[in-house]
Amino acid sequence: MKKEEPGMVRYRRNRIAGGTYFFTVTLHDRRDDALVRHIDLLLASWQKAHARIPHRIVAAVVLPDHLHAVIRMPDADVDYSRLWQEIKKGFTRQLQSAAPSPWQSRFWEHTIRDDDDLRAHVDYVHFNPVKHGLAARAADWPHSSFHRYVRENKLPPDWGITT
Repeated sequence: MKKEEPGMVRYRRNRIAGGTYFFTVTLHDRRDDALVRHIDLLLASWQKAHARIPHRIVAAVVLPDHLHAVIRMPDADVDYSRLWQEIKKGFTRQLQSAAPSPWQSRFWEHTIRDDDDLRAHVDYVHFNPVKHGLAARAADWPHSSFHRYVRENKLPPDWGITT
């Protein structure tokens, strides 16, 4: 058994065959806008990671300094920790910067329990740009799966409007 270093936190990640998970992944500097400034690099690294680690994006939103995603993994053997490692690594490499990785080393994960929990997290993802004052309504934020939900008639275009 491997000995742990003093002060190290040991994370237990939940793995369920066909499980769905909500993630928050954040940059170190919460004032940075690299994710939207380099959205093309982020999407390219995510696409490349998808080829290696199969998953289905149920919902996602990319904000300037963090992103949220609801992802379904096909089986319990698929390693979502590796998925985020691949996305972060690919994005960082494509930035072609001598600076250290812009990402926080960890990510936050929640296992979706049921349909109500799924609906609540998908709504949270889609409303997040409005919550952060980046858009007046969900439809105004370009980096969101909300637009796919509208195209598929799962949500109306005026969903998430604040008055």
